[in-house]
Amino acid sequence: MLSLFVKQMRAEGIPESVIDTFAAYYRQLAKGAKGLVPRSEIKPPSAANLVDYPAIVKHRKQSILKSIAVIKLNGGLGTSMGLSAAKSLLPVKGNMNFLDIITRQVLAQRAGTGYEVLLMFMNSYNTEADTLHYLTKYPDLSKQTLPISFLQNKFPRIRQDNLKPYENEDPLKMWNPPGHGDIYAALSASGLLDRLIDHGYRYAFVSNADNLGATIDTCIPAYMEENDVHFLMEVCHRTELDKKGGHLSEDKHGQLLLREVAQCPPDELAEFQDINYYQYFNTNNLWIDLKALQWNLIAGDGVMLLPLIINPKAVDGTPVYQLETAMGAAIGVFHGSRALVVPRSRFAPVKKNNDLVAIWSDVYELNDQYQVVLRRGIEKAPSIELDDRYYGKIEQLLERFRDGVPSLTGCSSLKITGDISFGEDVICEGKVSLSTERPIHLKSRLLTGDIVFNA
Repeated sequence: MLSLFVKQMRAEGIPESVIDTFAAYYRQLAKGAKGLVPRSEIKPPSAANLVDYPAIVKHRKQSILKSIAVIKLNGGLGTSMGLSAAKSLLPVKGNMNFLDIITRQVLAQRAGTGYEVLLMFMNSYNTEADTLHYLTKYPDLSKQTLPISFLQNKFPRIRQDNLKPYENEDPLKMWNPPGHGDIYAALSASGLLDRLIDHGYRYAFVSNADNLGATIDTCIPAYMEENDVHFLMEVCHRTELDKKGGHLSEDKHGQLLLREVAQCPPDELAEFQDINYYQYFNTNNLWIDLKALQWNLIAGDGVMLLPLIINPKAVDGTPVYQLETAMGAAIGVFHGSRALVVPRSRFAPVKKNNDLVAIWSDVYELNDQYQVVLRRGIEKAPSIELDDRYYGKIEQLLERFRDGVPSLTGCSSLKITGDISFGEDVICEGKVSLSTERPIHLKSRLLTGDIVFNA
């Protein structure tokens, strides 16, 4: 059976090391693996595996910038927000999108320090063309010594009933992205890992393109260098809003592990979501010693296996399996890996339109280093809850906030139920809840407390 997949992947020109990786995961599936990590195998991380951010700030070292490669995961289309193009093309602040902000951050760092900080994007087949076309507006990027982009691989979808390749008239539907855990295989198989090391880059800072809090902080790689740490994951304290996502743990030998919800046995879900027991979540801001990664891959003959995530899906009515991995799971592969407990400001992802409205508002500003930060005097962004019927898609959002987002600097929470659009000079203060059963347009007024417009 496996030979059918190998033939399919070779026909697509997929590198042999990637085929070997898929084959190893497929064998796990065929043997009945569920990809689950039960409580009996893990426990919360010990203090020895955790590093507090304030304790390492003194390690800042500007010269280490010449050893850093910034890699942004840019494979998403933002379909949950109603997009069909690269999510990173979304407007974020003024007329700038994620790509603008990421690029200008790195160019500003180069100009201010004289060090050639490298910028790379891991794109999917869906985002590669749009991204490269857009980035032509920054000709300085084309002058860097290594490519601005490399491609994420793809895995064949697997029928659930017989574990054979899934077939479809649309060839694109026969494949799935293998999760961002593919970054290690993609770097290795493309030859970029060796080239990075040959050009003097020692540390990769990897993060999601939609996390505006993921900026270079030299104290982190400097700490790794001084303490011989080969893999470091930035983590934050979990809140009730984070309980459904993955959490940090460690095995019986004290090796750090990452457990995603898809790896949790169903009868252990309550404990999985206990934020007082499992207190930390992965921000997907990772710092990787490239030489250590190279050593791991050499030891595995070009393959570095991560804990498998078996993702059941239905494609055109046919149940399939998607074999995936998470890049943070590599924390369990590197000996002596550590978790750095960072402030929430380093985790500011835009996953839904609620997040985007907060970033658009006056709560956040763009500083002279092109970093999106909370305005001075504001300690926490307001929680925002929007009615999916009217704000679920980006076109709806742009229409209802055509004249701008209300001022939220004095707002702790905003909930909107119904079809409400906003004009200029609207101010929200305190806890604001707006509700209407008919379309309404607001402008030039102060909003506070619970307001029903059609009593």
